[in-house]
Amino acid sequence: MRVCLFSVFLLLPALTWAQVFTFTAIPDEDETQLKTRFEKVARYLEGELGIEVAYLPVKSYAAAVTAFRNNQVQLAWFGGLSGVQARRLVPGSEAIAQGYEDQFFKSYFIAHKSAGLTPSDSFPGMNGLTFTFGSKDSTSGRLMPQFFIERNLGKRPTEIFSRIGYSGDHSRTLALVQAGVYQVGALNYKVWESALAEGKIDTDKVQVIWESPAYPDYQWTVRAGVDEVWGEGFRQKLTQALLNMKDPELLASFPRQSFVPAVNQDYLPIEELAQSIGLLD
Repeated sequence: MRVCLFSVFLLLPALTWAQVFTFTAIPDEDETQLKTRFEKVARYLEGELGIEVAYLPVKSYAAAVTAFRNNQVQLAWFGGLSGVQARRLVPGSEAIAQGYEDQFFKSYFIAHKSAGLTPSDSFPGMNGLTFTFGSKDSTSGRLMPQFFIERNLGKRPTEIFSRIGYSGDHSRTLALVQAGVYQVGALNYKVWESALAEGKIDTDKVQVIWESPAYPDYQWTVRAGVDEVWGEGFRQKLTQALLNMKDPELLASFPRQSFVPAVNQDYLPIEELAQSIGLLD
């Protein structure tokens, strides 16, 4: 009898943890700022859903996808590519909401003054320059920039640039190009515009030289099976809570003006592009 009770007690922490609804977000900006912002989102969801909600910070885009695959998180704020990767690993998972702006997202190509490039509607020639992407799994910092480079210049990035880097996130891309560590880079337009509004960009050193066409990007993806754990209709209740998020302070965590419905099919163009340039198996 003692052995049985001991086994039950061993299981109690795992059972308790399993009832905490946990979410994460790709670390596309400074990690400490994201933790402060998303803890507030967790409190909002607790109030809307009536259950305990926790935010799990991660170190990389790949770590966010892995946490989703392993059921460490049941909800994630993914980029277009990382969302595709996660849903392929956990069949039945669904994109349920996206930022209003994510229906027509953009990448900015930025250049340090040493590159000698100026803003243009035409895609810039960058042969022989140094270039940094963001994370290797970023939609706006890697996938779409690589696609636009190859489509417009007709070569692979390794055939164009003298040196290529992967900064890890959009804020670092901006910092590296502004400092002249790389002459050119590509980043999420939202990060540029937020940093510009906050006075963090020296436009005498770095400027936007090209703005991409629009494409679908970030979204909330929920893991398959949440209704079985938290009750019938939970997924729909969660979706409505995200769509009803109106507090400007919470929306600034993303930053987005509002959330609108999303479905997996919205991201088929991202999946097809990622396959075409070898970023998906």
